[in-house]
Amino acid sequence: MKLPVVSIVILALLFILSFFGQWLYSASPYELNKDAILLAPSLEHIFGTDRLGRDVAARIIEGGKVSLSIGVGSALIASFLGLIIGATAGYFRGAVDKGFVILVDLFLTFPTFFLLLALVSYVNASVWVLIVIISITGWMTTARLIRSESFAITQKPFIKILRIAQVPTYRILLKYYAPLLAPIFFVSFTFGVGGAILSESGLSFLGLGVVAPQMSWGSVLSGGKEVMDIAWWVSFFPGLMIFLVTFALINISNYLQSITNQNQVQE
Repeated sequence: MKLPVVSIVILALLFILSFFGQWLYSASPYELNKDAILLAPSLEHIFGTDRLGRDVAARIIEGGKVSLSIGVGSALIASFLGLIIGATAGYFRGAVDKGFVILVDLFLTFPTFFLLLALVSYVNASVWVLIVIISITGWMTTARLIRSESFAITQKPFIKILRIAQVPTYRILLKYYAPLLAPIFFVSFTFGVGGAILSESGLSFLGLGVVAPQMSWGSVLSGGKEVMDIAWWVSFFPGLMIFLVTFALINISNYLQSITNQNQVQE
């Protein structure tokens, strides 16, 4: 499978736009203008304005910082949780593994998004709160994949020899397990970023995401749902950003997964 150059370029441009775009596009994302309400895209407002006269492009640039930070932060924490919990269960097995199965089944009892809604409804949402909550509800898939692969690694002869030789557990896990589990970790991470951005966008669309004056792509999109029939651009452009980053991450994840599968076949 060829390197997804287009997806990598799209993702890089979205990060550059979000974190450095304010120096290229000077419009304020917060400024209200009663004389510029629901203006269509033009040279002055490239993505148009919303129902309060705010520049949509400026709000997308500002909101991208929050959406991408939540996506990367949540995926990183969730992937590390999945790696640690899954590798521990696969290595020690026995009672530890049974506890792992019970814990995962407990989390999977409720649909992930409804669990998110339940958690967010009891706290005031902020960037850090959303990162923690989304990561708490997103580690199970990674952990199950890591656990399955850890079982296979544990059965390898050299691991059995190391355990018989009483090599410290942390050295075995860090030196031998971590490199073999790294491909699964990176695939889960790239999938997790897109999933976290979609989760945050869904919460913001329902009014449970970041609190004003903070904004995200989801909250900007949500702000245009009541005027969608007369001002399509208010919701279209933040929705396009969410689609592009998710599309790029899925292609990159597929590429990493194909490399992992090829390496496993060769082994």
